[in-house]
Amino acid sequence: MTVVHPIIDAWMQHPTPRMAAHPMFAPLVRWTGRALSEPLPVAATLAAMDRATVGRALVCAWWGPQGPLADNDEVAAVVAAAPERFVGVASVDLDRPMAAIRELRRCVRTLGFRALRILPWLWRAPPDDRRYYPLYAECIELGIPFCLQVGHTGPLGPSETGRPIPYLDTVALDFPELVIVGGHIGWPWTLEMIALCRKYPNVYLDTSAYKPSRYPPELVEYMRTSGCKKVLFGSNYPMLMPHDCVAELDALGLDADARRRFVHDNAVAVFGLSVA
Repeated sequence: MTVVHPIIDAWMQHPTPRMAAHPMFAPLVRWTGRALSEPLPVAATLAAMDRATVGRALVCAWWGPQGPLADNDEVAAVVAAAPERFVGVASVDLDRPMAAIRELRRCVRTLGFRALRILPWLWRAPPDDRRYYPLYAECIELGIPFCLQVGHTGPLGPSETGRPIPYLDTVALDFPELVIVGGHIGWPWTLEMIALCRKYPNVYLDTSAYKPSRYPPELVEYMRTSGCKKVLFGSNYPMLMPHDCVAELDALGLDADARRRFVHDNAVAVFGLSVA
């Protein structure tokens, strides 16, 4: 394995005990063979990053209809433990629009977070639901991207909300200034997600939750060619360990420029990160 460039992981979690214990994650435990029965120390996440030569990681909060599974202040505490390694990603309550906007402003202006992530399947609401729209406008004003899951749902939840077309297509049409990152490659609708990336200059995708050996051939070809500026590396730690993903990067056959963009440059540009 040859690692040439520092890696930025666009989608990680540092799960709280209440997140790890939630029954909706039972399929992931079956697939990975790992269950978190104790709180995960920050040192363990940093060690997983070091093993994979991941220099920085976007760590996301989780908020659903029943409240936060990992709230923004918990994510901020993780970031504060290693601010040179972690970047915070906010989540908010869709059912309380004004409170959500104020919380997003706090996360960006006070806590220094660099994105908002909402999981449509968790809310059973596709991204063109009216409750998202004030947040899209605020993301534009704050200069941050909106991140979401696209594709089928691994946890126990409906998958229809993860179809890129028509839902995300409508959002990109309505908000041409909004930077959008669709996580988890969009499978089994990856071609739809690639189509949106080609159609809109501000739409991107990340590869979290999939090792490179499972990327669809169409995605790999897109990364090698015109999509080299549109795809971000992600692991979805702790579902997947970053080193397992990094170990398979060489097999993608990316040239030096495409590889650098995939594992580093695209994330810097999308999230407005400083370069050490």
